[in-house]
Order: sequence, then C-alpha cells, then structure tokens
Amino acid sequence: MTVPTDRRYTDQHEWTLVRTGDEGATVVRVGITDHAQDALGDIVFVQLPEVGAELAAGDPMGEVESTKSVSDVYAPVAGVVVAVNDVLGDTPETVNADPYGAGWLVDIRVGDGGEDPTAALLDAAAYQTMVDGS
Repeated sequence: MTVPTDRRYTDQHEWTLVRTGDEGATVVRVGITDHAQDALGDIVFVQLPEVGAELAAGDPMGEVESTKSVSDVYAPVAGVVVAVNDVLGDTPETVNADPYGAGWLVDIRVGDGGEDPTAALLDAAAYQTMVDGS
C-alpha cells in the first residue's frame, strides 16, 4: 500500500494535498487513499459535489460505489468546491488505477488564513499506523 509523504490524511481514508490555485488562493485537492480503493474493490461509479458547493469539514461530499459497496466521501476541510474530476464520470476505475494522481476527486478553495488548512489531519506515518492497526 502506498502512502505518499507529501499529503495529509483523514481517519475516513481521504487524502489532501495543499496547492496554490488561481490568484494565489489556497486549494486543497482531495481523493481517497490507496488503502480505501483497495478495500472497496472495483470502482464503478463516483458521485461528486457541484462546483460552487460550500462544504464544512466532515460534511459528506459524495459517494464512491464499487462492486462490493457504496462509501461516502467526506470533506476533510471547509471551503468551496472549485473543481471536480469530470473524467471519473466516464472512467471511475481511474480511482483504482491512480488514487493519488489522475484519480483525484475535488479541489476545495479554503479561506486565506495563512496557516496550513490540513495541519490537524494525519501525516503519512500516523495514517500508516492507523491502517496497520485496523
């Protein structure tokens, strides 16, 4: 199982990557982890929020459906959805093939507080420990 060290993680198996978006805004890219996609099995459908949707941290923001089950995806940070990965509508299996790259789910623009909006989330080592303990 891959756990990139340049991201932060939730205990619900979402990953986050802080980036700089248009006009210098802080944008957090969100996806599901390698562990999550592996546990789900073959992903056949992904439902994502609309661009412009306002999310609070912990809000359900979509679903990932596999041949085994349907799982909610939760917003790891508060903000406004500024992009969704439209490719997943036609090729949801991209999440299985490349969960940390082409299989990303949404970009969320967060407030400009100057602080890392994902600082309270798990780092790679803590996420790996959590997964190994379950």
